[in-house]
Amino acid sequence: MRELFERVQAASRSLAMVSDSLVNSVLEEIADELLKHKKDILDANLQDLSRMDESNPLYDRLKLTEARVEAIASDTRHVATLESPLDRVLKHYTLPNGLDMTRISVPFGVIGVIYEARPNVTVDVVSLCLKSGNACILKGGKDADDTNRALVLLIRSVLSRKGLNPDAVLLMPATHEATAQLLSAVGYVDLVIPRGSSRLIQFVRENAKVPVIETGAGICHCYFDEYGDVHKGASIINNAKTRRVSVCNALDCLVVHAARLVDLPMLCAPLQESNVLIYADEPSMMALSGSYPAHLLKEATSESFGTEFLSYTMAIKTVASMDEALGHIRKNSSKHSESIVTEDTMRAEQFIRSVDAACVYTNAPTSFTDGAQFGLGAEIGISTQKLHARGPMALEELTTYKWVIRGDGQIRS
Repeated sequence: MRELFERVQAASRSLAMVSDSLVNSVLEEIADELLKHKKDILDANLQDLSRMDESNPLYDRLKLTEARVEAIASDTRHVATLESPLDRVLKHYTLPNGLDMTRISVPFGVIGVIYEARPNVTVDVVSLCLKSGNACILKGGKDADDTNRALVLLIRSVLSRKGLNPDAVLLMPATHEATAQLLSAVGYVDLVIPRGSSRLIQFVRENAKVPVIETGAGICHCYFDEYGDVHKGASIINNAKTRRVSVCNALDCLVVHAARLVDLPMLCAPLQESNVLIYADEPSMMALSGSYPAHLLKEATSESFGTEFLSYTMAIKTVASMDEALGHIRKNSSKHSESIVTEDTMRAEQFIRSVDAACVYTNAPTSFTDGAQFGLGAEIGISTQKLHARGPMALEELTTYKWVIRGDGQIRS
């Protein structure tokens, strides 16, 4: 494995010298090849799907369709249209001694990404890494291994045809041993980004010997305030929960002010169409009984809160005050995305100031937490930590910087 890491590192050095126009041409051709070989990709994906139970929450993440392949190709083309994040002058000034000081953006070098059953991540990572001048080492899960291999074979063939070193993109074996080797690749890997479950992220955090940026786990709340608009709330809650349940920005817990329990049936009514199972605490259970389908109502337990469901399942917590709502979120949040529905601007501002999360919303659903939705292009993940990057990680977050000091014979006294 050391030899492979050395080859990727060598490819990263050559990649840093490639023009942005050539990278854009490579991305355009990757998009063309995705569409041209759509059937081969879907056939490989069917092999992966055949090994997974359809009831598994990861099934939807794993599944590719013609429309999803076309969307991946479209996203790749979009990255090609974005401004390069490299060689930007971040700071420039001259010292009294005449030294010219410039801070410029540069690639990390080699970025490793560990992810689970998300084959679209393979292409997203490659396109963002190439655009930002980074080589990438991909460590996908065994659930998506056939799909990932089909995609990486296609990508490496494009790199070769365009005169770039194909070792700029490496897919590791889908084994635990490979994960351990990647996390221990000191001197070869500049940064590792895990995308997936909280268990995966915890494992990476506890075992990595190389720098890590945590992304992925999203335990998201929506607080329907005492002064919330019920029509806005019903729409926001439904969109946040049901738009796509298997993604990290999906709603997991509705926090509702006790004074608005009378409106809870209306707030939850749209969820019935998607057969959303609700774990309700005692007050919300009483409010929903007789209006929400009985077979979709269960009593909440302590385990119902602080859980990322990744399915058509949601918890409801009743609170007596704004402070109690903030306390519940503080205790159970993964610091990903949190939302409040209120018509009181002062309470909205209090929520913004008080909630510690990468993305905080007022009167909008957490489903907007996405690099493309933020106008950043594609994303490599949603960072839930505070060092270097927070929230959607796009091109800018895949760069670091270096100081360039130009002198004319100055010496330090």
